Amino acid sequence: MRTLIASLIVFFTFSQLLLAQKVFEDKVFEENIQSVRLFPASADYAAQMNSPVIELNSGIPMNLTFDDLAYDPDMYSAKIIHCNFDWTPSDLKEPEYLMDFNEFNILDFSYSIDTRIPYLHYNFKLPRVTKSGNYAIMVYRGRDQKQVVLTKRFMVYQRVLTVAAKVVPPSQTENRRAVQQLNVNINYKSRELFDPKNNLKVMIRQNQRWDNAKVLKTPTMIREDIKMIEYQLFDGSNVFWAGNEFRFVDLRFVRSKGLNVKAIKMEEDVVYAEAGIDKPRPQGAYSEYLDLNGQYGIMNLERRNYELESEYMLVTFNLQTEEAKEAPYIIGSMTKWGNDPSAKMVFNKSTKNYEATLLLKQGWYDYQYAYKTAEGWNMTPFEGNYFETENEYEILIYFRDMGSRYDELISYSNLNPNKRRL
Repeated sequence: MRTLIASLIVFFTFSQLLLAQKVFEDKVFEENIQSVRLFPASADYAAQMNSPVIELNSGIPMNLTFDDLAYDPDMYSAKIIHCNFDWTPSDLKEPEYLMDFNEFNILDFSYSIDTRIPYLHYNFKLPRVTKSGNYAIMVYRGRDQKQVVLTKRFMVYQRVLTVAAKVVPPSQTENRRAVQQLNVNINYKSRELFDPKNNLKVMIRQNQRWDNAKVLKTPTMIREDIKMIEYQLFDGSNVFWAGNEFRFVDLRFVRSKGLNVKAIKMEEDVVYAEAGIDKPRPQGAYSEYLDLNGQYGIMNLERRNYELESEYMLVTFNLQTEEAKEAPYIIGSMTKWGNDPSAKMVFNKSTKNYEATLLLKQGWYDYQYAYKTAEGWNMTPFEGNYFETENEYEILIYFRDMGSRYDELISYSNLNPNKRRL
């Protein structure tokens, strides 16, 4: 018996050491796992495009959904990890942020219906947590945490502070018509903050992206008399490239062509689709139209159950531009913001176009083109930058109190001026 207990202690200690070394990201580790989405549970179709953020004790669970391109179901388990501001595991013990044993079986699955590529659709309502902060869900095969199939980030906030933010013309005159500046004011009358200059962190991200998220530096002013912190910076650290409205492809149909779909071919075992030919648009006047700010939504207008009756399609994208030393990438939520290997395009010498083929479930998909650089994605040569562009911004306020072992998420704000969503 003592030997068994000792072995269990060694196993759990080893598991904790493995977790402690990780920085959790939004990542899918197997090609058969597709259409991974994590969002606040809702009957509204548009909820699947919302940011994975919920308020503590709101009663709204987080919903994880994904497809496994297989004939037979597999047993998947899930684990919830509380993370620090930098997405490394926090020092909290599992019973401190969960009321259940931290291993959950994902038992809710259904077979696809009359689809050329068969798949199983999985749903999992995440358990309630008791602490605010950053979290990651890790899904693995069976009970073997070494066989991880996906990890996803989500945030749980407690509205302790009041945040006011707005998009303003940039303080710096350079690139004035190409960037958007965010000024942030924080009212902390309802919470005593010890040394907010060093213990408070303000993060802003654009269009639910992590690759270009910004952490605001030293505040421009701290007013102790009225409990106000101001971030109206002049060094460019609160400035984002405005970009352009996203391109899109409408794959809600297989028996007819949707918007920006050039051709569809239905075979016995797969559906092929070809998007229209895109061209660079860095110059010219700004054009306003509806988009999803880089997100995608699974939808089928020809059948009732869009999660189970939608086909997976091999979709070829075409970019008409001269061959260059660096290949462009397709970026957007559908390619995990360029991290999917299939996002890299290849030059076709016969058509003189760059091409890339993606496996996509029926729905509406937003995307853009970009070059990969040491500083991140450079979309400017293909998309241009326009101050008028409608973007979604999220402001997340973290605080680590004196003697605390984790970063609290004490406020969250979603700023989407002139929101124009489908």
